[in-house]
Amino acid sequence: MIVRNALMPRSDASLSEFTTWRVGGPAEYLAEPSSIEETSAWLSWAHDHGMPCRVIGAGSNLLIHDDGLPGLSICLRRLQGVQMEETTGVMDVLAGERIPSLARRAARAGLHGLEWSVGIPGTAGGAAVMNAGAQGSCTAQWLQSVRVIPLNGGESFELQCDQLSYDYRHSRLQEEPLVVVSARFRLEPGHDPQQIGSVTNGNLSHRTTTQPYQQPSCGSVFRNPEPLKAGRLIEGQGLKGTRIGGAEVSTLHANFIVNTGTARSDDIDRLIVLVQERVEERHGIRLHPEVKRLGFNLAA
Repeated sequence: MIVRNALMPRSDASLSEFTTWRVGGPAEYLAEPSSIEETSAWLSWAHDHGMPCRVIGAGSNLLIHDDGLPGLSICLRRLQGVQMEETTGVMDVLAGERIPSLARRAARAGLHGLEWSVGIPGTAGGAAVMNAGAQGSCTAQWLQSVRVIPLNGGESFELQCDQLSYDYRHSRLQEEPLVVVSARFRLEPGHDPQQIGSVTNGNLSHRTTTQPYQQPSCGSVFRNPEPLKAGRLIEGQGLKGTRIGGAEVSTLHANFIVNTGTARSDDIDRLIVLVQERVEERHGIRLHPEVKRLGFNLAA
């Protein structure tokens, strides 16, 4: 357990418990803040001790090396809280709030805007960083602003949506040393909760029947090389069911790599590279991973 007042992190915690792939080695140090103030304190602690620091959310878009990570890893999954104004559609959420629970909460309040997101296994902070999207919609369409803290600690400040350089699965937050601690969404109020709920449930049903949600994965591995779809390119190479160790290209959806139960991070990483090579050989298209890989020497 963390003794927060004394800023004593856990040591050698298995990071496989903090990723949806269920792989990854130990964190040298691990902290799980439950407030913005604690998050800032941990960031400053790492800076003051001269150690590397990285922040993870639900671990749903993350591959961590089997050797683990040096320095301090901060997991924000306990940084939760929601304030919602049903009349205006404004929803203020802390970064660790799960996107599916926000979608359901919005639906119950008759707020339109997050129906597409119900099947995304991530957090509000991660969605803001990655510009998560599905069903033709994305985070940038409904995000008003984020509150961030510099990675080396300090005071938080707000960035408006139009300051975040959003593009397909991209934002400036992926390039700058800033940690998202909260987000403000502006949704459309005044809709029929039953109708919004029906659309939300339909989206979830579609995702769970067409994607391998019963097995550990990170969601979609590769960005779509628009207007083409990564899954179709991979399936076209006959790669469904291809395995390296315990990692497998899903037989249900080719843009998913699943842990069949015994996978290591290296298995998944090698399978990512194999898929890239096969698609590039055939089509001359280099697929770029959506997943963030930590602890690897990356060539792509």
